[in-house]
Amino acid sequence: MKQFILTLSIISTLLFSCGEKKEFFKIEGETQGTTYHIIYEGTTNNFKAGIDSLLREFDMSLSTYEPNSVISKVNQGNNVKVDKYFKQMFYKAKEVTEKSNGAFDITVGPLINVYGFGYTEGETIIDSALIDSLLQYVGMSKVKIETDYLLKENDHIELSGNAIAQGQAVDIVCEYLEGKGVNNYMVEIGGELKVKGLKYGAKWRVGIDKPVEGNNVAGQELQTILAITDKAMATSGNYRRFYIKDGKKYSHSIDPKTGYPSYQNILSATILADDCMTADAYATACMVSGLDKSIKIIESEPTLDAYFVYTDIVTGEIKVYYTKAVESLIVEK
Repeated sequence: MKQFILTLSIISTLLFSCGEKKEFFKIEGETQGTTYHIIYEGTTNNFKAGIDSLLREFDMSLSTYEPNSVISKVNQGNNVKVDKYFKQMFYKAKEVTEKSNGAFDITVGPLINVYGFGYTEGETIIDSALIDSLLQYVGMSKVKIETDYLLKENDHIELSGNAIAQGQAVDIVCEYLEGKGVNNYMVEIGGELKVKGLKYGAKWRVGIDKPVEGNNVAGQELQTILAITDKAMATSGNYRRFYIKDGKKYSHSIDPKTGYPSYQNILSATILADDCMTADAYATACMVSGLDKSIKIIESEPTLDAYFVYTDIVTGEIKVYYTKAVESLIVEK
C-alpha cells in the first residue's frame, strides 16, 4: 500500500513538473563598471541574486578596481596565489598573445594606466622617454604560473584583464544558467554577449553598432544586424573610449609592441566564437593589428568569424569585410 501511494506521489510530481509553463524572463544589473542584460527561457525568475553573487566573486578575482582582488594583489606584489578565474584568463590570454603575434597582451597594465584607461588617472606628460621606460615591463614571457602562483620577472609588471574579463564574465553566467537547466538564453555584459538556443523559435537578433563618434548608446545607430544561435560575439572599437588632449587623440587600444595607441584602418572589429572570452580577446587583437593582419589571424583560426568596419586607405571610404559564415547571418545591412 505504501509503495502504491509513493508511486502515485512520484507520478503526480512528474505530471506537475511537465506542466510547468516556461516563459522568457529578463534580468538587468550592474557589474565591472558597466551593465548586464540577460534574457532566458525558464519557469522561474529567481536567478538574479545568484548571478549577482557570482559576478561579485568574479570581480574579487579580476577587477583592478577592487584593491583586494587577486589581480590587484598580483599587481602589488609577486609570487601571489591565484584562483580558477585568474588561471582561466591567464592561459587564454597567453594563447591569444601567441596566435596574434603579440597584438594582445595583458601585461600592458602600466601603459593602460599611464594613458588613463586603467585604475589610475594617467600621466600629465606622455613622451617617448616615459613609454620606453614602461615597455621593459611589457611581455607575456615575463610572467608565468607555477603550481597556483603567479610569478613576475620584475615587480613593476602589472596585468590588465580589461580586454578579456567581460567576455569571461559572460561565459561564467552562461555556465550558471545552463547549470539551472536553461537552454535558451542571451547574456550580455558591456556589449559582449553569448546566445544559446532560440528566442520564440527564431535565432537571436543582435546588432553591431555603427563605429562613429557620438554613437555612445548601444543600439542607438546600428551598422548591421545578425541572426545567431549558439555563439558568442564581442566588438572592439576606438569610437567610444578615447580622449583628446593638447590636440592629440588617445585611444584605449594600446599596441604592446610600440607602447602607443594603435591607429589602424579598422574602425571596429566584431568577432564570433564559441565562447565570449575568446571573442573578446581577439576583438582587441584585431583592433591593434589592422585589417590585413586581422584577416590572416581569423583565417588561421577555423573556430573564429569576423565582421570588420574599416577605412579604405586609398579612397578613404568606409567599407566592411566579413567572413563567409557571417554573410549568411546578416539579416539587415
